[in-house]
Amino acid sequence: MAKTESTKPARKPNPALMKPVQPDEVLAAVVGSEPLSRGELTKKVWDYIKAKGLQDEKKKTLINADEALKKVFGGKSQVTMFEMTKLISGHVK
Repeated sequence: MAKTESTKPARKPNPALMKPVQPDEVLAAVVGSEPLSRGELTKKVWDYIKAKGLQDEKKKTLINADEALKKVFGGKSQVTMFEMTKLISGHVK
């Protein structure tokens, strides 16, 4: 018997994630003040983290905050990457 391939329909992106959101003043200091989709916003934050070398050397899931990120993270000096996305959500309109 020949094995049949199942053809799955292409996965559609969630429209809510594609809709541009406006960063507040605190987050704009890190990513700029232009409206961005949530995916682009997260990518810009990661670009910032990598450019400044803020990812923890020993435990890569931790982000060490500089002064700008500390304001975004509610005063925390270190957060997990999962906690980071939650904290960023509080800074978009």
